[in-house]
Amino acid sequence: MKTHFSLVIILILSALAPSSLAQKNKSKFKKADVIALNDSLTAYSQSDIFEFPNVNKIDYYIDAKAIKKLHDYPQTDAGLYRLTKSYVKQFGVQNYYRNTSLLWELAKLSESFGPKGEALLLYKLLLKHHRAEGELPAIKNAYDSINKKNKKNYVPLSYYYELVAYRKDIDTLMPPQGVLLNMGGMVNSPKAADYGPSIGNSDDLMLFTSKRNVINTGLEQIVNEDLFFSKKQQDRWEYAEPLRKINTQYNEGSACLSQDGKTLIFSRCNAPSGLGNCDLYMASLQKDSTWGNIQHLKALSSTAWDSHPSLSHSGDSLFFASDRLGGFGLSDIYYSVKDKNGLWTKVLNAGPIINSRKSEVSPFFHHKDNVLYFSSDGHPLNFGEFDIYKSIRTPKGWAEPKNTGPLVNGEGSEYYFTIDAASHYLYYARAEQKDNKNLDLFSFPVPMEAQPGAVTILSGVVTDPAGRPVKGIVSIIDINYGVEVAPQYLREDGTYDFDLINKRNYLLIIQGDEFFRIEKSFFLEGDTFIETQTQPVESKISFQKLEFENGKADILPEMHADLDRLGNFLIDHPHFFLNISGHTDSQGKEEANLKLSQARADAIKKYLLDKFKIDDLRITAVGYGSERPLVDEVTDEDRKLNRRVEFEIIRK
Repeated sequence: MKTHFSLVIILILSALAPSSLAQKNKSKFKKADVIALNDSLTAYSQSDIFEFPNVNKIDYYIDAKAIKKLHDYPQTDAGLYRLTKSYVKQFGVQNYYRNTSLLWELAKLSESFGPKGEALLLYKLLLKHHRAEGELPAIKNAYDSINKKNKKNYVPLSYYYELVAYRKDIDTLMPPQGVLLNMGGMVNSPKAADYGPSIGNSDDLMLFTSKRNVINTGLEQIVNEDLFFSKKQQDRWEYAEPLRKINTQYNEGSACLSQDGKTLIFSRCNAPSGLGNCDLYMASLQKDSTWGNIQHLKALSSTAWDSHPSLSHSGDSLFFASDRLGGFGLSDIYYSVKDKNGLWTKVLNAGPIINSRKSEVSPFFHHKDNVLYFSSDGHPLNFGEFDIYKSIRTPKGWAEPKNTGPLVNGEGSEYYFTIDAASHYLYYARAEQKDNKNLDLFSFPVPMEAQPGAVTILSGVVTDPAGRPVKGIVSIIDINYGVEVAPQYLREDGTYDFDLINKRNYLLIIQGDEFFRIEKSFFLEGDTFIETQTQPVESKISFQKLEFENGKADILPEMHADLDRLGNFLIDHPHFFLNISGHTDSQGKEEANLKLSQARADAIKKYLLDKFKIDDLRITAVGYGSERPLVDEVTDEDRKLNRRVEFEIIRK
């Protein structure tokens, strides 16, 4: 005979509830509702306005008749939207800061008459290019009002480490492989700035720039920028050495190698032969393994600053940064491609989706996934000053750049992002403070947000049975490769979304103060929507599996799931305490009932302590025998109700 014990949870702070997951559920939420505003390729493909055919063709577009027609149009309707869109499509570079009022008008019209996602992207375009500081708050408010369903609310990195630390002894939230890791003294110099890393033609060779060398002129000491290299031996980077026959009394830096390792492209500044203060140069590998035949790339250089070259895998495209006249901001990303004769063609601006009114620098093009990485201080979502962004190249242009997330970007500045061939390790320069005085090289495993192949959308919503959103944190574990994924808070409407690598196994974890921890394993196959429903707890809840055998206090296997809910909750909430009280009915001797109820309470406590490594002081277990009945015993059902274990969760 088995004795059934009901579970009574008395919540001092908030209710806890068991939960269930469903891939397909009837709900007011739909996949399209959650990801419609995502800055995805779909949003761009729905609107041809983002092709920008006149950028790199004309400086400024003006059509007086069309402008008059727009001003005289009688009302705000779909007709005005079409006319405004037709005009904005013709913008040249200067229009983006001279005619932003038209962009703003189009964005507002698009909210009513444009395809889904277009207005959000237009407001982002405005934030990147609008120069009237007094109007920016109003534009940002308009952007934020339609971005609530799209904004990613990342959990602060310090709190993320706390969440991991709570569970380090037991299971699923695995300790991070490490993020924001300095490359150390073999590569970085003690006091000088080190930056501009570039993985060579193999993953065991890295080029970078350093200011560690000083030139003594007799009157003063001049800091000199030089190129250095380091080789990896048995997973360890060796002591950095200067790149001889390239370094001169002028400043050299920001180098990249061709895939065959025979061509070096770099920047040289303040040289007498230069067109501007920094120009692009090319060198060839000689038979004695030194660099020579240095050529000035005049076709790519300008009378301004040109630097940060990044050569494509095929060697026929070169991306670089420049502050030359005719750009969108302080510095822009440009590119050039080779013609059939192997000559560099006209330099082209990467366009208004990539570039902003501020600075875009240090591009890196990932050949396999057609992803451009760059650093910017002009895009709407910034964790610090300069952050690393990524954008996918499509047949119609560049997708909206996405911030690579808090596991890459911090409160300071990050530049010169590059990754190895397998997208395993990233390398970049990072300054923890905004003044860049402590610029060092960092390297660590590439988090999910920075992975070039992370383009498949996992989205979902978490609600109670009445459809009301709940508060909580969503974490994703890459089961196959252990790639770090930055956890997010649920949005106000209970939604979330992640960009993940397709065709992998993942673990979804949802935790919060209002419900027991939820875990679900799944295989990602294309864009996926998961609806999760929590069941609020009333004053009493019965765990049907929480049954002891008659007269015994052994924890049975069928009890584990319910007890694990309690254990997981205590792990995730270290400031909560648990009181366990055991109760029996009035049958039998009171002394025996008291002893049995205490033994069962102790057994539950021991199970939680042993499996979840919880501090003994956080759990109390007391057996009360039959002295605290819930009801007077008349029937067997009354006695069954009095035979129970109560759990009281208290936050101290």
